[in-house]
Amino acid sequence: MGCCSGRCTLIFLCTFQLMVALERQVFDFLGYQWAPILANFFHILVVILGLFGTIQYRPRYIVVYTVWTALWVAWNVFIICFYLEVGGLSKDSDLLTFNISAHHSWWREHGPGCVRREIPASADRSADAQSYITIMGCLLEYQYIEVLHSGFQILISLLGFIYACYVISVITEEEDSFDFIGGFDPFPLYHVNEKPSHLLLKPVPQSS
Repeated sequence: MGCCSGRCTLIFLCTFQLMVALERQVFDFLGYQWAPILANFFHILVVILGLFGTIQYRPRYIVVYTVWTALWVAWNVFIICFYLEVGGLSKDSDLLTFNISAHHSWWREHGPGCVRREIPASADRSADAQSYITIMGCLLEYQYIEVLHSGFQILISLLGFIYACYVISVITEEEDSFDFIGGFDPFPLYHVNEKPSHLLLKPVPQSS
């Protein structure tokens, strides 16, 4: 019963993780955040692997999921530090885009309540001068939205890590007990007591 409840909970957590990761991947694509896009891609693959291992009783796959979950927590801690500018990091840097482009989080211009205004270049500048874009009226700054996203990912991952360890231990114990009672013994547990062939072929004495 414990294994069933643990497996069912882990299956639910993996499914929920998959949905949240896909949602995050969409917004990272919209913001051209290449480093998070790659991380999300590997995360989705490993979560699918962990989900398959949980359904099919494959503890090795669940172990891979468990190890990746620890790395995923560390990655999201880094994202939180990046957007809160901890340890010399700057949220305005191009670190998450591999310095390929100057794009930033999609939530920077499309957060709740944000109004995007484009200020044209002054008349004394050339015609091809770029205009300025200002963002006003945001109810929640984009860095805090990203921090909330990462914090939620950490919470789900920690729950998944705990239940994955529990399911691995239960499946391993069941396999060990199955081996102990001879579940994988090529010979059956019961043996048919058969008489030797020379006793079966012994001639019956004839009466005179």
